[in-house]
Amino acid sequence: MAVLFCSDPLNGRRVDAHFVAEARAVRAGGGPVALLDHDALLAGEADRAVARVPAGTGGLRYRGWMVPVGRYAELDAALRRRGAELLVPPDAYRRAHELPGWYETFAGLTPVSAWLPTTPGEVPAPERLGALAAGLPPGAAVVKDYVKSRKHEWHEACHVPDLADPAALHRVVGRFVELQDEFLAGGVVLRAFESFVTPPGAAAEVRVWWRDGDPRLFTAHPDSPVTEVAEIPARDLEPVRAAVRALDCPFVTTDLALRADGVWRVVEVGDGQVSDVHAGVDLALFCALLTDDQSAGIPEDLVEHRP
Repeated sequence: MAVLFCSDPLNGRRVDAHFVAEARAVRAGGGPVALLDHDALLAGEADRAVARVPAGTGGLRYRGWMVPVGRYAELDAALRRRGAELLVPPDAYRRAHELPGWYETFAGLTPVSAWLPTTPGEVPAPERLGALAAGLPPGAAVVKDYVKSRKHEWHEACHVPDLADPAALHRVVGRFVELQDEFLAGGVVLRAFESFVTPPGAAAEVRVWWRDGDPRLFTAHPDSPVTEVAEIPARDLEPVRAAVRALDCPFVTTDLALRADGVWRVVEVGDGQVSDVHAGVDLALFCALLTDDQSAGIPEDLVEHRP
């Protein structure tokens, strides 16, 4: 199974430095690697972006930087013109990558959310934000777009202490839109704030990597300073498994966090092709997910992950 990696912006014949270790692991396992010019793709030049993909390559799994859903569809079309195709089709990528695509399927497992389609630089009027906030429980909320938040600017552009304070809501949303600039994806999302705790000695969030509806790998969130992950009880994992299967996307990640009341909650869903991996992960195991190599020996406890 070939893997399509982003190329180095300064040398199109090399893999981007962020993904070079993964590409080496794919090659070490006997998997072929192809290269994508990510900058050309974002510029709307999809055919130029895939010029280094050998004609007739067949099925490809992308592994690289995030791609807007429209550009992803253009990438798929350009590859098909070269006798190749993405194994995650554009409609599946959209469902997993953008919150409106997966939210209904995961309702009840994830914080209550509401959203407004907007364009980059557009801050919704206070009355529109007030109407949006009315769909959430009273209290605090988190601001994000369809794909990402700005959690590292928590007080400035992410956390709204009280949705009943329209001035604070408009201020935080405005700053979020300003900082996202041209990269604002889809629109503004409000998510009800839930209080989470960090399991002792483990990462605050567990990133679960799903292939064809099954949990194949459990890793720390890439932002975590520790590698260890807590065990997720079957009673919490099984509803997530059901939701992933209902979403019907071939390669998905779910980030789970432990709520203060002891319930594991889904805080984010993503397409596995563009989800980052923790630095402490065994890349041989991880790259088996990319290449469909079952000989990599994924441990049974990672495949089933049942107590």
